[in-house]
Amino acid sequence: MSGIRDIRAFLAPRLERTEALIAASLRSDIRLLDETNRSLLSHSGKMIRPMISLLCSGAAGVPGEDSIRFAAATELLHNATLLHDDVVDGSPTRRGQPTVLSILGGPASVLIGDFWLVKCIGCILAADRYSEEVIRLFAGTLSDLAEGEMLQLQKSSECDTTEDDYLRIIYCKTASLFVTACRSAALSVGAPEAAMEALASYGRNLGLAFQIKDDILDYQGGEALGKPTGQDLREQKITLPLLCALASVPEEEARRIRKIVSGLSDHPEDLPAIFSFVREHDGIARASARLDRYVEAAVRSLDPLPDSKEKSYLSELAFFVGAREN
Repeated sequence: MSGIRDIRAFLAPRLERTEALIAASLRSDIRLLDETNRSLLSHSGKMIRPMISLLCSGAAGVPGEDSIRFAAATELLHNATLLHDDVVDGSPTRRGQPTVLSILGGPASVLIGDFWLVKCIGCILAADRYSEEVIRLFAGTLSDLAEGEMLQLQKSSECDTTEDDYLRIIYCKTASLFVTACRSAALSVGAPEAAMEALASYGRNLGLAFQIKDDILDYQGGEALGKPTGQDLREQKITLPLLCALASVPEEEARRIRKIVSGLSDHPEDLPAIFSFVREHDGIARASARLDRYVEAAVRSLDPLPDSKEKSYLSELAFFVGAREN
C-alpha cells in the first residue's frame, strides 16, 4: 500500500481537483439523492481509474483542465456501473458497506446509477477539446459493459465458459474502462498516436490483470473484497483459476466438475469440492502466472514513452495491481 500512498501524494493537487469536480457534479437539491451521493463518496474505493488517467496525461504531455474532467468521468462511470451491477447481482454489501440496493431498493440504485452516468457525460461535454472523441470512447465502453454482462449471464446459465469467453468477458467488464481512461487522458494533452497506442495497450493489459487478480482473490480471500469467498462460483461464474485447473484434466473429469458448478446455486455444500479441485490442480498458481504476464506486458507497453515520474508510477501501479490483497 505504500506505493499507492506515494502515488496519491504525487498526484495530490490533481487528484484533489478531480475529487472536488466529482463531488460538485453530484450535488442535488433532492435531499435523499444528495445524502446518498455524499455517503457513496465517503466510502469510495482507491480511485485507481482516475489515478491511471492522471498519470497517463502527465506521461504523455502537460495535464490541463480537460485531464481533470476526463479523470473525473472515469470514476463517475465506474461507480454508475457498480450501482447497476449491485442490482444485477443482488449484492447486499460493497467495500464492506451496505449497498444502495440493500438500503433503498433496486429502483433507487438504478436511478442513482443513471444520475452518476449523466454527470460523467456532463464532465466530458464540458471539455475544451476532444469531447466528441471522448464521448465515443465512453459510449464504446458502455456497450462493452452491457455485452460483457450479457455474455457472462449466458455462460453462467450454460456453465460452458471457455478461456476465450472469459477473456472477452473481463475485457468488456473491466479492461475496456481502463483503456478508455488511458486514451481519454492522452487525448486531453493532444498526445501523438504512438503515445496514445502505448497507453491504450497499457490500459488493456492492466485491466485484464486487475480482473484476474480479483478472480484469484475470490478463491484465496474474497472477504477482503467485501464479498464472501467463492461468490463467483455460487453464481456459476467460471473464472481463470478454475479454467486453468480444468485445462489440466481429461475432458470427462472436466465435464463432471462443470456439472457440479452448474448445480452450486441449489447445492452450495458442493463448493468445497470445487475449491479442492482448483487447489489440487494448481489452478491458482497457473492463474497467477498468467496474471504476472499481463502485468509485465502492461509495463513493457510503456517503453515508447519518455522517462518521467508519471511513467515510473504507472509501472509501479501495475505491480501493485498484481500484488494487492484486496
